[in-house]
Amino acid sequence: MANSADVLNHLLGHPPTSPHPITYNYLVPNLKGLQNLIRAADDVKPAALDPSLSQLSNDPKAPPTPPLSPKAQEKAEPAPITSTQDPNSMPSSPSSLNDRTREPQPPSSSSTTSPPTTEISIFTAATEAFSRANTNCTIAESLSRSAAIIALAKTRSIPVRGYVSVALGCPYEGPDVAPHKVAEITASLLEMGVDEVSVADTTGMGTAPRTRELLKTLEAAGIANQDLALHFHDTYGQALVNTVVGLEHGIRTFDSSVGGLGGCPFSKGATGNVATEDLVYCLHSLGATTGIDVEKMAEIGAWISTELDRPNDSRAGKAILARLRG
Repeated sequence: MANSADVLNHLLGHPPTSPHPITYNYLVPNLKGLQNLIRAADDVKPAALDPSLSQLSNDPKAPPTPPLSPKAQEKAEPAPITSTQDPNSMPSSPSSLNDRTREPQPPSSSSTTSPPTTEISIFTAATEAFSRANTNCTIAESLSRSAAIIALAKTRSIPVRGYVSVALGCPYEGPDVAPHKVAEITASLLEMGVDEVSVADTTGMGTAPRTRELLKTLEAAGIANQDLALHFHDTYGQALVNTVVGLEHGIRTFDSSVGGLGGCPFSKGATGNVATEDLVYCLHSLGATTGIDVEKMAEIGAWISTELDRPNDSRAGKAILARLRG
């Protein structure tokens, strides 16, 4: 299997052709990670690059690099972003975080589009115990590292997405994570300049009442719905229930994973992010417009599950395929 550097170089140097825009979102564990991304971008042909990554290396104003956590790279689950101003429309194309309010455009008649764009993601946690386990530092130290990454990214117009892990339950401190602490960290990330914060139920412990309480706390803290995404793991089968709570509150950006891929190495039994097929089927049943062909998505889920030799965890995906295949 190719290492991460080889995969990165291939993606940057050989962008796929597509009738739709493509955005790559890279998890950056610390400043060195962003500098490595910049360096890799400079090593490939400029024509193949997102313009925001050209001529990025050797920045003399870049702040010093904090030490790399040995565990920081173990968790990377950013997913395509779906949001819009229309409360019933949730376009599937992963446009830049800076363009989240742009109205969706019809696909080009050409088989190719402009070069793929690039975004980065940073992680922090809502509890000290999980922060130390996942990133080998305190919450305050994690935010300090994030500030350095955001500062460099912003000088190069690279959109940044923040994640607040274990917002609705921690494997070390239990299910009762303080909503005001989540709101405090979320506000800090937004003040630093992140374009969007994904509030994550990493363990899947979240319930409808606690999800509603958290969203009300975020709202009371002055955090706008358009600055938020929700990220629900389906460990206890509550991801879609919590998604509907988020929809009723006005959230329009939700993370998902095709075939339910993923998990959490620090939470025993934690399953992956809610399956994209299940999420799309649910949204369509509620009258939302996503722009996603759920039947094709089901085929993708079955394919990737086979490629990885793992069970397909999408109930909707398996049911759709069973119906199609008669």
